Amino acid sequence: MSEISFDEFLKVDIRVGQITRAEPYPEARKPAIKLWVDFGPEIGERKSSAQITAHYAPEELPGKRVLGVVNFPPRQIGKFMSEVLVLGLPDENGEVVLITPDKDVPLGGRMF
Repeated sequence: MSEISFDEFLKVDIRVGQITRAEPYPEARKPAIKLWVDFGPEIGERKSSAQITAHYAPEELPGKRVLGVVNFPPRQIGKFMSEVLVLGLPDENGEVVLITPDKDVPLGGRMF
């Protein structure tokens, strides 16, 4: 594990957002879900493609709060432009479990 400075950590802008819409993404190479996430008035809504189908169905995701990196450049995922990296952790099988706040916090709040 290599160390980074606190200033380097501060360059990664991780914010809380709320999923407003989710759709299956069958065209993706690996099973994925298209997400639209509202990060509040300062950042607005951003799109993401997430490989979270093992634990989540699109219809259960709207309203869920998640953490995402909002300052990565957009990335083309097939025919879909992903604008934010939604964060998760692997379960015992390596499948993604979304990182969510355990209390109600304002949209757009920055992690520190």
